[in-house]
Amino acid sequence: MHATAHSAPFGSTPSQVLGRKLDSIPFSSYHLMIIVVLGLVAFVDGYDLAMTGALLVLAKEPLHMTAGETRLLAVAANITVVIGGFMAAAVSDHWSRRTFILIGVAAINLFTLLIAIVQSAEQLIVIRLLTGLAGGFAGAAPFPIAAELMPAQHRRTYGAIYEIMLASTFTVLPFVGYLLAGNPAAFRLMALPAALGLFVIPVLVYLLIPESPRLYLRRGNLQAAVNVVNRIIARGGNRVSPLTVDQIEPRDPDQRPEPLPPFTALFRRGQLRWTVVGILCLICAQVSYFAISVLLPKALIDQGAAVTMSFGLSSLVFMASIPGKAFTGFIMEVIGRRWAITYCLGGSLPGLLMMATAHSVGDYSTVVFVAGALITGFTVLSTFPAVRVYLSEQFPTAVRGRGHYFGEASARVFAAVLAPYLLEPFTGSAVIFFGTLLIVALFGAFVPVMFGRETTGSLEAVTESRS
Repeated sequence: MHATAHSAPFGSTPSQVLGRKLDSIPFSSYHLMIIVVLGLVAFVDGYDLAMTGALLVLAKEPLHMTAGETRLLAVAANITVVIGGFMAAAVSDHWSRRTFILIGVAAINLFTLLIAIVQSAEQLIVIRLLTGLAGGFAGAAPFPIAAELMPAQHRRTYGAIYEIMLASTFTVLPFVGYLLAGNPAAFRLMALPAALGLFVIPVLVYLLIPESPRLYLRRGNLQAAVNVVNRIIARGGNRVSPLTVDQIEPRDPDQRPEPLPPFTALFRRGQLRWTVVGILCLICAQVSYFAISVLLPKALIDQGAAVTMSFGLSSLVFMASIPGKAFTGFIMEVIGRRWAITYCLGGSLPGLLMMATAHSVGDYSTVVFVAGALITGFTVLSTFPAVRVYLSEQFPTAVRGRGHYFGEASARVFAAVLAPYLLEPFTGSAVIFFGTLLIVALFGAFVPVMFGRETTGSLEAVTESRS
């Protein structure tokens, strides 16, 4: 036998040994650097998503958009995000996840820049369709990467910072729209910062984000996997002993890496429940997120607010989500991922109710609406540090990339495409618009605690047979 005393202990797979080594590395400036770079990816992705709501308001008159074109523009990017997500799900785990980010981020920013030269509503819709296709590849990739590079106890740190960076774009862009309102070229000017994302972010990702060591392990390249782990150890100050090939070498020297399970493994007995639970949690969180980010400026205008006020209130909602996401990142390790999701969705009910009924309180309507917006931003719009980490942890390593992409794409079908499309004709009714969000949040508050289970940071296997 070629195995040594340092080989994987009996009952442990090489992937489990490698995972425990990664979890044992103390948090360092190198981990923080990875978080910041992936956070910049979130900022780029968020800037693109946030533009949809602004385009509905600022591009309508300059491009002479019809009601049908406006409705299609509201969901165009998310339609192709779903298509891109399913395409990525089909090949993820086979290809490098870092490659998905590089291709996706570069394409997103290129297409966003093209908004500056569009001359018609049709051109704008086509550009948004192409942008969404690129976003389908880039949007979900950071979470499987971070789930495997971050120590288990610090995934909440990553989740909180990533989502705060995402929320900052939803806060900044409506504020920019507020400043540019009245300028016929406003929607073109808002596209120009994409040049920074096109020429800077892909370079940072390529130079600073390591490839997943589990990808190398799965391909049988043990030395490459060890090199990635030891590079993280070295850049973290060499506070734990290096990993060796002997420690992750299979006990049977003739054992070959197992082939990747098929895509259908996501729906097999023992995994189907966790796949469905993760997707349902994400849908219930995202319905409010996308409805507010895409339709809130238009809804407020349809309900009688001025253009500038609609952008100001939209910015306020997402501003409240910045401290809210930090708080969610903290409590998700204190009370668990499931209860953090339940708190965020259940805690949003008073805020959504206040936003739905603010018009009925006369002179106090603005005060009531602002209070409801702050509560909503701090709760349901702050769910994502918990719900996205929870989704990634529903899948074993061998199907995590495909599982997370499939989960994100499936959730967007309902939350980012169907919900905004169906709600767009009713944005003039506060009761219907905010009442729908309230019902979805109420349902979602019960899903994780009734049907899910606490993942406790496990990445190797989440199945009914091991529960």
